[in-house]
Formats: sequence, C-alpha cells, structure tokens
Amino acid sequence: MNTAATKAKQKERRTNGKASTVPRNLRKQRELLINRELSWLEFNRRVLEEALDHRHPLLERLKFLAIFSSNLDEFFMIRVSGLQETVAAGVTELSPDGMTAAQQLTEISVRLRPMLDAQMRCLNLDILPKLADEGVVIRAYDELSKREKKAANDYFLENVFPILTPQAVDPSHPFPYVSNLSLNLGLMVASPRKKTADAPGLVKGSRFARVKLPPIVPKLIPIDDKGTSFTFLGSLIAANIGALFPHMKTSHCYLFRVTRDADHDIKEDEASDLLRTMQQHVRQLRFGDAVRLEVAAGMPAEMVSYLTQALELGKEDVYTVDGPFNIPDLMQLYDLDRPDLKDRPLQLTTPAVLRDNKNFFDAIKSQDIVLHHPYTSYNAVTSFISGAATDPDVVAIKICLYRTGRNSPIVKALIDAAEKGKQVAALVELKARFDEESNIEWARRLEQAGVHVVYGIVGLKTHCKLALVVRREGKTLQQYVHLATGNYNPTTSRIYTDIGIFTTDEAIAQDATNLFNSLTGFSEFSEYDCLMVAPLNLRKRIIRLIKRETAQAQAGRPAKIIAKINSLTDVAIVRALYNASQAGVSIDLIVRGICTLRPGLADVSINIRVRSIVGRFLEHSRIFYFSNNGKEEVYLGSADWMYRNLSRRVELVFPVKEPRLRDHLKAVLDAYLDDNVNARELRADGTYVRVKCGENEKRRDAQAEFESAVLA
Repeated sequence: MNTAATKAKQKERRTNGKASTVPRNLRKQRELLINRELSWLEFNRRVLEEALDHRHPLLERLKFLAIFSSNLDEFFMIRVSGLQETVAAGVTELSPDGMTAAQQLTEISVRLRPMLDAQMRCLNLDILPKLADEGVVIRAYDELSKREKKAANDYFLENVFPILTPQAVDPSHPFPYVSNLSLNLGLMVASPRKKTADAPGLVKGSRFARVKLPPIVPKLIPIDDKGTSFTFLGSLIAANIGALFPHMKTSHCYLFRVTRDADHDIKEDEASDLLRTMQQHVRQLRFGDAVRLEVAAGMPAEMVSYLTQALELGKEDVYTVDGPFNIPDLMQLYDLDRPDLKDRPLQLTTPAVLRDNKNFFDAIKSQDIVLHHPYTSYNAVTSFISGAATDPDVVAIKICLYRTGRNSPIVKALIDAAEKGKQVAALVELKARFDEESNIEWARRLEQAGVHVVYGIVGLKTHCKLALVVRREGKTLQQYVHLATGNYNPTTSRIYTDIGIFTTDEAIAQDATNLFNSLTGFSEFSEYDCLMVAPLNLRKRIIRLIKRETAQAQAGRPAKIIAKINSLTDVAIVRALYNASQAGVSIDLIVRGICTLRPGLADVSINIRVRSIVGRFLEHSRIFYFSNNGKEEVYLGSADWMYRNLSRRVELVFPVKEPRLRDHLKAVLDAYLDDNVNARELRADGTYVRVKCGENEKRRDAQAEFESAVLA
C-alpha cells in the first residue's frame, strides 16, 4: 500500500521529471528555468485577458471567463493537489527551477487571488450589466417582482424541491461527503423555541446543514416567457429553504464549493483486468482529498472555519467568491439565439481534391492531403472512417482513440465495420484524464460488437493520433493512413486548431503497421524509418535535429528552427535549444501554454523568441520546422516537448514529405509569427506582453486569415 510520501514522490517524478534527467549544468543554474506551475498561471492569465478584451462579443467574453474557471478547477485537482501531497509527505526535492513545493503553493496563491478579483469585477461590473442592456438579465431572487417570484416558486416546487436532500450535522449525522465541484448551500438550523444571545433566533445546539444543488437542474432558472430573464438556482433554493426544514429556524444560506484531488496512481502492473481496474479508479476519483474551498462573500467566519476544519484544509486553501459561483454554469446563456452577442459562425470547407473526386480513396491515392481544423470540416475524417466501414473492398481498420466524445460517429462507424465482418482494431486509452468513464463505455460497446480492443501499454498513455485502413485493390492490399495532431473527436475539432494528413506513402504506412503491431501485440520495434515514436526515439531524434541546426550555425551557414507546441518543459530539449541559440541558430517558439525556457538571456538564449497565441480557437496543433541548410524539413505530431510526453506516453511525430504541403505549413507558421492581434511575447522574467500593431503596420490575425483563406 502506498504511503503518502511514496505517492508524493511518484507524483513529483511524474510532474517535474526525475532528478537524473536535469542536465548537470542547469542544476547549477536553476535561474535559467521558469517554474512550471507559475508559467501555467500566466497562460491562464492570458485567457482572462481575452475576457477583459472589449473587442470580443459579450457571450464570447463570458466564454473566456468560463474557460479560465474550468482551467483552474483542473489545475487544483491535478497540480495543486500534487504540491499539497508533497508538502504533507515532507518531500524536500526541488523543482527543476529550484523551488520547494511550499514555495510554489505560496506563490500560486499570491498570483492567483488578484486574478480571481479581476475575473469577478469583469463579470459583475462589466459583462453582466452589458448583457442586461442587451435584454439578457440575471437577478437574485430578492430582486424579482411578485409575478416573477411566483413563477420561480412554481418552478421550484415542480422541478427542484422533490430532488433536494437536506443534510444536517449532529452526533448521529456526521459531516456529509461533499462531492467534487458540486455547488452547495450551507446554513444553521435549530428549533425556534428558545433564543440565545450568541445566536439570535436560534437555540443552543443549532447545527450546520448542507443542501446540494442538484446537478441535473440548470443553474439559471428562466422567469419570463421569452427565456431571456433568469434567477440563480442557488438563490431560488435559499428563498425556499423553509420548505426543506419545516418548523425549524433557519439562518441565511451561503454557497460553497469543494475541489478535490483527482490525480490518483493506477497500479497497472498489478491489474489482471485493466478495464475493471479503471472502473474502480473512476469511482475512487469521487473521494479524493479536498484541496480547495470556495465560499460566498459574507459567509460568517465561524462557518468558514467549521467547513475548513471539517474538510481538513488550511486558511490558505480558502477562496472567497464575491459573485456567481461556477461561472461555466453561465454558459447556459450561450445557447440563446443571439448571434449578435457571439462570433460569427465559422464557414467550413473541404479540400478540393476530396470535393472533386467521387471516390475518397482515389483522392488520397492521387496526392497527400492536408486538413487544417477547424477551418477544414472534420467531416473529411469521419467520412474516411465511415467510408472504410461501408466499402466492401476494405478489409481492416486500425485506430488509436484517446478522446472521442460521448456521441462519436467514428466509434459508431468502427462498430458498423466490425458487424460487417471487417478486421477492426481499436486502441482505447482508458487513462485519458477526465474521459475515463466515456472511454470505458466505448470500450465495452466496441468489444461487444467484435472489435479487437486494446487498452494500451502498461505504464504509458497512448496519445498518438493514427488511423490505418487496408483496402483490397485488385491483387494487392493498399494502405491508407491518417495522421494528426488532434484527437478523433468531432466536437473538439470545432474549437481546437489541429492539422491532419491523409497519405498512402509506403514508408509511413509500413511504420504505422509496425507501430500498431507493437501496440496490439508483443512485437518490439525500436527503430522506424519515418516516424518518431515516444518513448522510443522521439526525444533523441528531436534533439538530433536541433543539434543539426546547431552544427549548421557553427559552420557559418544559416540555421533556423520554428516549433509550434502547447507546452515546453523538457529540460533536455531546453538545454539543446540554449546550446543552439549560443551557436547562432535563429529559434522561434510558438508555445500556447507552459514554457519553462527563458528567452532573451544574454549569452544563453538571445536568439530565442517565444510567443503565445490565445484567440477564438484553442491552439492545439504541433508543427516543427528545421531549415536544414536549404533542404527544409517539416514535421507534425501529437507530442509536446514535455517530460511526460517524451518519456511516459506513446506519441507520434511524422514528416511532411510533399514540398507543396511543407510550403503550406511553413506559411501557417509564418502567419502565427506575424500575428499582432492575438499574440503575446514571453519575457525573460516569465511575464508576457501583448504584441502591438505598429502605427503603419497591417493588422495580422492568424486565425482570421486562415478562415479567410478557406472562404476564398
């Protein structure tokens, strides 16, 4: 059984890398690295800045506030919980940048609280009042008219009251379990028979009670026929709290919310049945330790103290919310038919070769095809899989599924293919965080349909994005491959920027076959002709490419690297980039989120520039460019430059071979580097500054340009 110290050390290794992976020269120069957690907070600050930007429509600004909150929830459930466990276990190992876990927790709190204040000011004083000016109104129950209160009360009695379960605490009723991220009302209840000086209106022995807001009920309750005026569910329940405690005296109600640890180790090597083990793991996630308590402004100090102690938290773990709780619940407003308050709908397109060719497979065989989502319709991918499922000449389909969504047409097509007698193999990653339940459900349905389901490799998450279709054409078997930077998820494809390629390249197809054989069987392939595969050779080959550019610069030849990734934390790659910069290599990094590299340091990283693009769509594609002395190489892939991606996951990076596609992707990178609307540049101190458009400079919005190019 794991002790707290053992678990904390495991989590420390998983999140920050083993001490032995930190190069010796950087261990002595920790100031060369930015702290991982603080870099992530700066990313979320950039999300918040989008909500503060008045150029965006109101509901889009509300969306960014919701994303900011959802990001923080995950940050506390995974990252903060790990730091808290490290402190509790007495682990003294420093992060690669030289901070203790306790120092990181303190700095997180110092930086985060002003951001939360800014978020609430934006919501309470800017967005909600302006929405009210536009006819979309949210008011507390006490602010409603008599007619509106009656409508709200009728809704409460019909749709809410029967669901509620009040829970009071006394010696026979222990403090109730408060589920992760649930909204709750806290109050004091007692018999009204006798009053006391210390608690007016309550008798001695008054006790705490909790009412959980039902998750299946919308948090905004409509109070008019148009459906544009609302009151908060919490406010409505509080106004009717007497119905839950008849003949009792009740105090004022206060909202609170608890965040729990959602990062638990899975002993795969001891599991005889990984599917059953994951089902148990999903159940255990609901009972993680509390890591954060959010309380309504105005909650009495005694109640805050009581909740803090009951949840075994400290004062530093308490956050006061002066406004609506759980802002993502307000995204209910996004469903309103108010196009004037949203971004204009994205006009999707399909590559001309797929439109003009009646046979999907003939189109792919004629040329490699690049897909740039969300600008390119994801129907191109779903049609590839569904077409393979129904094509009588297709004999086999193999695919890696990481996040698919709950109503995936791709999974349904795989089931259809298996039922038609085709050989179908699906690698379903059960350990995809926060998608465990969905993936377990799909795995069961796939197995029941006769699909050969594999759950990945012990100790690794399978994160690569790969599909292989085998089709009988005459006397030969032709292989069609789809490789991508994003998941097989049509839902997220509408809001994530990702790039995929269809190809029949024989070398890539052979490598894909070998990789699938490694994932589904006991074959072991340590080398691939075209593909870079983590954890086998990806870090080694990326560093080799960086060193090749370094050698070009040392020889006096032009050398350039451009990399677009989500995060950069791998110390070995950071060191290689620093060495390349010192040799004179020009390096441009487009890093959406975490970046522990410090750019612009004299004699270290003066030739490195780092920028982050945060805009309408979540930048998710990974693109790698190496100038290679005029023989340019471009790669795409699923992996970020992080220790976990390169050492603890099965990841895939693949070459783009056709010159016209390489040119296209280089133009995509150049657009990001020229962006002066959505871009921020990282400074050496770890802060970001927004790129400003010069007085005589043309505005460049990369995401808007990609859409315009599609429309053209």
